[in-house]
Amino acid sequence: MLTSVSWSFQPEGTDTMVSFFHYSQGQVYAGNYPPFKDRISWAGDLDKKDVSIHIENMQFIHNGTYICDVKNPPDIVAQPGHIRLYVVQREILPVFPVWVVVGIVTAVVVGLMLLIGIILAVLYRRKNSKRDYTGCSTSESVSPVKQAPQKSPSDTEGLVKSLPSGSHQGPVIYAQLDHSGGQHSGKINKAESVVYADIRKN
Repeated sequence: MLTSVSWSFQPEGTDTMVSFFHYSQGQVYAGNYPPFKDRISWAGDLDKKDVSIHIENMQFIHNGTYICDVKNPPDIVAQPGHIRLYVVQREILPVFPVWVVVGIVTAVVVGLMLLIGIILAVLYRRKNSKRDYTGCSTSESVSPVKQAPQKSPSDTEGLVKSLPSGSHQGPVIYAQLDHSGGQHSGKINKAESVVYADIRKN
């Protein structure tokens, strides 16, 4: 294969271009340019159209533009490729002590367990509150209530006439008697009656 590859370098801020690597017919020809001496190796594969190189231990002096020129006869007229490279300093990540990491993980796990426990407790209370409430049964809500016998007008007159002539009749007080026979409920009892009693004060 007659394909040849040449790599050149143009340092940052200059117009000078230096050839530092050449590859042809399986042979590597490395230049003696100091920034790349003993740092360059071939990493490409011409069968896959890969003309990569490997540069070890990159430094700030390697900042600049890299030019790749490939010649593949009979096509020898080709536009070189340009790659702009910036070397930056590797950031040092903060190192946390093991006990700090363990504490954070433990706190997260405990927090999740507490949250799950609170949710389960709320659901359990709601379920029990629905189970304990039974309401009023049908027999209680529609059970008939006995009414007190009503007095005729003649009985009322007889009661008034039987009072002594010299007695003084006090005010009439009405007492409301609830014959529902139970505690107050959200249900409305059927046929609930109210009986009024005359209480006379001598």
